[in-house]
Amino acid sequence: MGEERRKVSESIVETVHMVRPNHLNAAGRLYGGILMQWIDEVAGLVAKRHTHGNVTTVSVDNLTFIKGAYQKDVVVLIGRITYVGNTSMEVEVDTFVEAINGTRIHINHAYLTMVALDENDRPAPAPKLILETEEEKAKWERAKKRREAREK
Repeated sequence: MGEERRKVSESIVETVHMVRPNHLNAAGRLYGGILMQWIDEVAGLVAKRHTHGNVTTVSVDNLTFIKGAYQKDVVVLIGRITYVGNTSMEVEVDTFVEAINGTRIHINHAYLTMVALDENDRPAPAPKLILETEEEKAKWERAKKRREAREK
């Protein structure tokens, strides 16, 4: 049977949200906690698509707020797998505000570590990652360095 392998492109997730009044903080910007929830959901969906099973979030490594989002903004989140270890996966999530003409402004960047789970909620082997592009290979190498830094 061999070990399972999947392409990065097979698990990419893109979600779209409209910023509504209940998403705003006292300053009238998208509340960071709401965005973190959306990011975690995207990362979970990416990891589920990759593993074809259950997953859990282990850590949010890097959550960089670049710009705010405001009421009626269209927020687009794009998640992709950057690295797979034995049971863990790194998922990169980029967040954009999309203008009516389709142009996107990058407002957040995050890395999350997800772990594949078996039917008893114990860590399970994750399918290996097939790297097809130079960009995917470069992201893998950078993810490997982040993983080594985390383990120190």
